[in-house]
Amino acid sequence: MIYWILFGAISLISYIVQRNLTKKFDRYSNVPLAANLRGCDIAARMLQQNGIQATIRPVDGTLTDFFNPADMSVNLSTPVFASSSIAAAAVAAHECGHAIQHKTRYSMLVLRTSLVPAVSFASKWVPWVLLAGILLVEAMPQLLLLGIGLFAITTLFSLVTLPVEIDASRRAIAWIEHSGIAQGGTLECAKDALRAAAYTYVVAALASLATLIYYILVYTRRN
Repeated sequence: MIYWILFGAISLISYIVQRNLTKKFDRYSNVPLAANLRGCDIAARMLQQNGIQATIRPVDGTLTDFFNPADMSVNLSTPVFASSSIAAAAVAAHECGHAIQHKTRYSMLVLRTSLVPAVSFASKWVPWVLLAGILLVEAMPQLLLLGIGLFAITTLFSLVTLPVEIDASRRAIAWIEHSGIAQGGTLECAKDALRAAAYTYVVAALASLATLIYYILVYTRRN
């Protein structure tokens, strides 16, 4: 019962945080950048100043931005790629922050990248293994333990993602401020937007950790 209350609370918080992020992105998308640079221009300038060669391209969707180290590309959602707002600048700079992490081999990014194969495997099988483990916990408790191990890998990935995202935002804000493209109230808007984005990763990590604890309790109580 306690778990379901906790799970419900985390789900509600997750919804509120995600909705808050969307609202702030929409609000700051209407705050023009004095330098009149689009998100793609911001990305190009930040990459060039850090000596990084990467392709900058638009992708469909909203808040679907990501850096792909496999082909060295900074992928910006259409509203970010073509907009000259402070929201677009913040998001573009954040993704370039990941490119800088990749270049400097930032330790937590290296760790997260090394976990990708294991996480891909675990994510594929963990729902089925956990389901079978719970149904057969009396006869085959080892199956549930295997599922817990697989889920623990995904939880570790969520936890490692936190410092990676926070550091990318820190690099983004530092560059925006140093470059002078945003100052005063506009700079605070960029900080607020990236802070709201960071909260989504915090909630995701907490939800994953709470779920992991739940399965561990199921195993210890029934075994």
